[in-house]
Amino acid sequence: MDGACFRETLRTRRRWPDVMAIWKKDIRIALEEERHVRANDRDYNERFSYADNRIKTAKYNVFTFLPINLFEQFQRFANAYFLVLLILQLIPEISSLSWFTTIVPLVLVLAITAVKDATDDYFRHKSDQQVNTRQSQVLIKGKLQNEKWMNVRVGDIIKLENNQFVAADLLLLSSSEPYGLCYIETAELDGETNLKVRQALTVTSDLGDDVAKLADFSGEVICEPPNNKLDKFTGTLCWKDNKYSLDNEKMLLRGCVLRNTEWCFGLVIFAGLQTKLMQNCGRTKFKRTSIDKLMNTLVLWIFGFLICMGIILAIGNTIWEQKVGSDFWEYLQWKELTINAVFSGFLTFWSYIIILNTVVPISLYVSVEVLRLGHSYFINWDRRMYYSRKATPAEARTTTLNEELGQVEFIFSDKTGTLTQNIMVFNKCSINGKTYGDVYDEFGHKVDITEKTPCVDFSFNPLMDRKFRFHDSSLVEAIKLEEPLVQEFFRLLALCHTIMPEERNEGELVYQAQSPDEGALVTAARNFGFVFRSRTPETITLYEMGQAVTYQLLAILDFNNVRKRMSVIVRNPKGQLKLYSKGADTILFDRLDPSNEELMFTTSEHLNLLGATAIEDKLQEGVPETIACLTLANIKIWVLTGDKLETAMNIGYSCNMLRDDMNTVFIISGHTMLEVQQELRTAKEKIMGPSKDKFSSGLDMEKTELYSSDSVFEETIIAEYALIINGHSLAHALEADLEQILVDVACLCKTVICCRVTPLQKALVVELIKRHKRAVTLAIGDGANDVSMIKTAHIGVGISGQEGMQAVLASDYSFAQFRYLQRLLLVHGRWSYHRMCNFLCYFFYKNFAFTLVHFWYGFLCGFSAQTVYDQWFITLFNIVYTSLPVLAMGLFDQDVNEQYSLRFPNLYRPGQLNQLFNKRKFFTCTLQGVCTSFILFFIPYGAFMTAVRDDGAHISDQQTFAVTIATSLVIVVSVQIGLDTNYWTAVNHFFIWGSLAVYFAILFAMHSDGIFTIFPNQFPFIGTARNSLNQKIVWLVILLTTVVCIMPMVAVRFIKADLYPTQTDKVRLLQQATRKQGPQEQNLRRVRRTSSRRSAYAFAHQQGYGELITSGKNMKKEEELALVFNMRK
Repeated sequence: MDGACFRETLRTRRRWPDVMAIWKKDIRIALEEERHVRANDRDYNERFSYADNRIKTAKYNVFTFLPINLFEQFQRFANAYFLVLLILQLIPEISSLSWFTTIVPLVLVLAITAVKDATDDYFRHKSDQQVNTRQSQVLIKGKLQNEKWMNVRVGDIIKLENNQFVAADLLLLSSSEPYGLCYIETAELDGETNLKVRQALTVTSDLGDDVAKLADFSGEVICEPPNNKLDKFTGTLCWKDNKYSLDNEKMLLRGCVLRNTEWCFGLVIFAGLQTKLMQNCGRTKFKRTSIDKLMNTLVLWIFGFLICMGIILAIGNTIWEQKVGSDFWEYLQWKELTINAVFSGFLTFWSYIIILNTVVPISLYVSVEVLRLGHSYFINWDRRMYYSRKATPAEARTTTLNEELGQVEFIFSDKTGTLTQNIMVFNKCSINGKTYGDVYDEFGHKVDITEKTPCVDFSFNPLMDRKFRFHDSSLVEAIKLEEPLVQEFFRLLALCHTIMPEERNEGELVYQAQSPDEGALVTAARNFGFVFRSRTPETITLYEMGQAVTYQLLAILDFNNVRKRMSVIVRNPKGQLKLYSKGADTILFDRLDPSNEELMFTTSEHLNLLGATAIEDKLQEGVPETIACLTLANIKIWVLTGDKLETAMNIGYSCNMLRDDMNTVFIISGHTMLEVQQELRTAKEKIMGPSKDKFSSGLDMEKTELYSSDSVFEETIIAEYALIINGHSLAHALEADLEQILVDVACLCKTVICCRVTPLQKALVVELIKRHKRAVTLAIGDGANDVSMIKTAHIGVGISGQEGMQAVLASDYSFAQFRYLQRLLLVHGRWSYHRMCNFLCYFFYKNFAFTLVHFWYGFLCGFSAQTVYDQWFITLFNIVYTSLPVLAMGLFDQDVNEQYSLRFPNLYRPGQLNQLFNKRKFFTCTLQGVCTSFILFFIPYGAFMTAVRDDGAHISDQQTFAVTIATSLVIVVSVQIGLDTNYWTAVNHFFIWGSLAVYFAILFAMHSDGIFTIFPNQFPFIGTARNSLNQKIVWLVILLTTVVCIMPMVAVRFIKADLYPTQTDKVRLLQQATRKQGPQEQNLRRVRRTSSRRSAYAFAHQQGYGELITSGKNMKKEEELALVFNMRK
């Protein structure tokens, strides 16, 4: 992490409390000003109550699950509301419904949610147990004993062996390597797979692996308290009346892996949740979708509407009691207290709150959870997102964000390992002006290289790397012909580096490289016969075409961020001095002052250019096509990378995010706030024109407004600009004074690349867009350095790649390849959003249609809080009669199939604009429900006023009226969901027709003689169903009601689709027209750039082990080396 940028971003912590949540942990432990740890003394260390090494992410246990889970569930407004209703229903003076009408749905909702929470927590327990039960060798009472990680304590001494994970934050005491050195891989911490060196204090490295000496070690460490700073540690070791300074170079952090080191011993300083890894995990922020937030608002509105209806009916009851009801008091057995009309209205208010409670849908929340769970399983089961090479399926790690996948406007992507494979490949080289690496056919035409292209045969080399692939055999022929410049080229690659070799078995070489591109170059030299075999502080040994050749190493001029090149000076066996250098071509010759022509000429005479290499961090398969498709869906993709400017730009060109035909590529690289401000203003003026101040930072426009009336914005849409900004400039641009202009310029550009950014800056950029654009953001990465960005975005996606699993563990969704993002968003995301919106519209419609019948009935029953429906119908309507058809639509519906979803990315646009479900849509569907309830009540009411049965008797009893309305309602909502369904499956048919069949079966059963005999008090209306539904007039009323309810909506939809078709309507018609021809694949052609020369050598390269190698500290003693060499012989 860059220190300067890190300090700059600290200024922003007050402005972004969610992003800076990790700093809250520092506040909580601020009381611990410094830590005292004494080795091998648990009694002393336990005085301070330091955290043990147990990790706990689970929320419940067997005893706390029920009370805590119920407490959490009743914090939801809907659940608490229905609990209050249940209590009200137990009061006989105000309840006209039995208690079971509320308790049955409430218990069902609570039970399903509890099962889901218990399942999630079980997997958290399982994950915790897997980590906590890992084994470590701990020095206890003078002996090394195997202990579980959770039993490790601060102050314990632990032994680690090669390739083992570090169990806690350790102070390195000694190791198998000379001078107490060891090598670690920190991929779980910072995403870097290259090795890092740690070195113990000299006084502790002498302890070696002598268990007795280590058991007697009684040093005390006084250090900083737990914090999240991965690159900083300050402390002091007090031992034998001496004090020794400690820094980060002597620490092994939890999550690291010991590499290329046989063993080491360490003293536990921080354990468990106080380790730097866990401190960096931050607090997981609960993510809610925009639909969730809207639903909560709508439920409050519905509750307010319910209160209004209750007040209206209560006022009506008061007036009716005063003017009409008093005539009936002497016939009713009321207590004196209830004769007061106002008090009667008060009781009626609560009675109607109970009766009309179904307008607030308790089953809505559990139905939404079921849909999200189903959508998550569809993602998990998608075979087209399964990566067979690593047997890695896509995984939805959360069930709460699926519909948000259909509304993404900004994607923030890491580069290395996300867009690229993070595997460097030696692709081509140029030696003495001749290019090697291309393949030609028998006619001399260049052919594309594929996996089927035959590889060069390296069988002549017994020390070859079998994973290395090269396709141009002419280079091998040049090696075999012993062409001097070709040999010298590979000799340079084999000598000029800081790689550490590890020979596990005879001929089985493993290179530990500080950077992947350096490893690729040395591996290439190895396969072409120049094998780097071993090194000492003074020598480098190569096997050149099978012959051992030793070079005397005189100096290493190591790579660093200033020099950007590396050189070695060696003496060959002939006694000649050689200087070998490698670096970017733009760097090597630019070191000389152009005015000094004589020196340049002299140097050029002796510094011969051997050749050039083409090292490629290969793009993952399908990355350019995926980016092109997502761009057509109006999704803006920003790349946030820790790589240097040149590397980031080259990847941008490879991905087609940058092109040579772009109008302008703005590079922001100012070192002061004024410079950055001026560069951003210049860019904005060039895009918009200096006179367009009216579109300043304060302008707030609706998303759906188009800028077509303004010529400048027309030009902005047509013209293509790119913005590239580096880390130190971004630190200034994120300040409060500049953040708005940064957002303005970035959003006017087609491509945005932020390079050399820290993990925290990644999160701040995401938070910036969330605040200013109010758009749904998605962050995707594969390393631990992407975790903060992933947690900050609305949706976090982890790539299971080369940089460990921290990104995956912190993500909401994970898969193995970037190209799967296209399918996740354009297919699963769009479908989930479409299904959820249709589900909600229908759900609110049917509940209003069902409930408001009681409202109309209140005006005709003296506002007496009498229900229209039978109590069992009220109980079963939402959980039995209409639950499964709407779930089937919400799970399986498709407006267009997956092929057309990918072929027409602009179908994704409605989700970004919130067009399918918003407040306007809510009012539309509720208005439809109100109208339907009006028709459902008044058509049967008007028909039955004068209707007679077949035998001439009046059809005027309340139960026949109730059965007619209930049957009409079930049929109407079933027909309506049939009209709302775009994609019919056997499940849809079964649930719709099955629900109708179940309704009639239960209806006749509840009114049957048998059930009356068993439960006469609960089912008193014997024979009502068969006496009502055997009358032709009843069926005619049901038919008329259904037609009047449905036909207006059918007409409106037909006219709208015919006169004002949406893009979805057009694509659906195209799909129907071409269904017999089969799906057509979309051809997203990759436009290759006409490349100007861009050099990006070693921009992923970091400072190597040059100083360490020449000092000899990392080398075995000569006697040890001779012994090992003789043993191998």
